[in-house]
Amino acid sequence: MIHKYKLLGLDIVMDVYSGAVHVVDDVTYDLLDYCTEPFDPEAECPQKAIDELPYSEDVIKEAYGEICELARANQLFMPDCYKDIAKSWNKRSVVKALCLHVAHDCNLRCKYCFADTGEFHGGRSLMSAEVGKKAIDFVINNSGSRRNIEIDYFGGEPLMNFGVVKEITEYAKEQGRLHGKNFRFTITTNGLLINDDVKNYVNENMSNIVLSIDGTKEVNDRVRYRVDGSGSYDTIVPKFQDIAESRGQDNYYVRGTFTAYNVDFAKDVIHLADLGFKQTSVEPVVAPDTEDYALREEHIPKVFSEYEKLAEEYVRRRKEGKGFNFFHFMIDLDQGPCVVKRLSGCGAGHEYLAVTPDGDIYPCHQFVGNEDFKMGNVFEGKLNEEIRSRFETSNVYTKPKCEDCFAKFYCSGGCSANAYNFNGDIDKPYALACEFEKKRVECAIAIEASLKLGE
Repeated sequence: MIHKYKLLGLDIVMDVYSGAVHVVDDVTYDLLDYCTEPFDPEAECPQKAIDELPYSEDVIKEAYGEICELARANQLFMPDCYKDIAKSWNKRSVVKALCLHVAHDCNLRCKYCFADTGEFHGGRSLMSAEVGKKAIDFVINNSGSRRNIEIDYFGGEPLMNFGVVKEITEYAKEQGRLHGKNFRFTITTNGLLINDDVKNYVNENMSNIVLSIDGTKEVNDRVRYRVDGSGSYDTIVPKFQDIAESRGQDNYYVRGTFTAYNVDFAKDVIHLADLGFKQTSVEPVVAPDTEDYALREEHIPKVFSEYEKLAEEYVRRRKEGKGFNFFHFMIDLDQGPCVVKRLSGCGAGHEYLAVTPDGDIYPCHQFVGNEDFKMGNVFEGKLNEEIRSRFETSNVYTKPKCEDCFAKFYCSGGCSANAYNFNGDIDKPYALACEFEKKRVECAIAIEASLKLGE
């Protein structure tokens, strides 16, 4: 299966199953419309192409010969080599990451918060050190021979319970030494409670920090505001700039959300870059159509236009030596993720789990509060195997809508939580997210191609 498109002045052809990406001339690009699958590289050049294309016969035949050579090398029209792997899928995965909800409470009341402003559709509460330590014991006992384990501190706002964050971290490091495990920590924060003590501890102990901000002051403060309604931008920007510089502009992200209020989100990404941030991620809101800030099908053309505008600016700044990283444009065409990751994605529900302040276990942070997906409790030390198996066996080949999608090995079938929340089935992807993902993949590949050709 191939996918072809034009972007950044390039004619790009993707070969889905080999992963090869080709920048071609107009002749080859047009000629591929006459090449059917399964493709036979020993067949003659289609006469219809010679009759209809506005190029000479010699030029068309030369281009066709190059197409055939690529096909023989399994770099074009390569048949599906993953379906058989998926049929005999037996991952036998171990738990390798926990999202610890150390605070089901928050000092902001962000309008679009999927976590119900920290309550997760329950009550406001903080995780105790006892629960956190038991979660560490749980992941050690369920991680098999895996050495590296990820712990994400999440909320609500985890800095509202920072003393417990530190207790859990120190306990995990101690237990890691005893059991031959290497813990790596990430914390996500809105930044209001960052001070020098927080900064120093995070920089010494956390491999990553995610800093929440949506863009310009106007955009951010419209949806990210305190309990009293006042905005957060003026408080957090200098703190975030200090954190980013203190970490050498690495191992952090400023992470935002764009909504129907700012569909022209490219300017917000550029604004964050102009503030000096080198690591950015601004993602589309996920919300039901009943919300006025929700993105809808009618927004797709504008969102596509903004991604293209951002891609052009991204390349320009890179070539001028003023580049920054945008999470959704970062793609590795040389090695990339392993086959298992390409087929199954984030590992929610079997490799990656979320733990609430009470110790309850869910497939991921976005399932928390949905009792149908409660998998157990860290004090019990075991998981609901039926739920675990359901997630473990889910992959791009159990999702019919992914079958003909060129981007399926980049998104791995999309977010299970979004699929369930919109379609009632983790194997039925959320259509709007699919459209945005496909556009981001096209932009990311075009950027990589443009930069490589410009070297």
